[in-house]
Amino acid sequence: MSRGWESKSVEEQQSLAGETKPAGTAPNAASDKAALARSEAEKKRLRQALELQRERVLSERTSNPHRRSALENALADIEEKLAELGWTIHL
Repeated sequence: MSRGWESKSVEEQQSLAGETKPAGTAPNAASDKAALARSEAEKKRLRQALELQRERVLSERTSNPHRRSALENALADIEEKLAELGWTIHL
């Protein structure tokens, strides 16, 4: 058996919920701020991971020319990605 009053109640609740939300840019501004914070945090984590990779590559020692070439290429790739993130070498 169908209960029409339940669906009407839900519709009314949804309508009332929509009316009680504050108008303007406040909800969007808060969500934009949160998205920006998440983006910055992700960028920071990526930069830290790349810096760790760079340190590991720099610390490796090898006499094998093929391995050295691979490490140099990896280092160049890591530093290129870091440069895209606005990273500079800290002396």
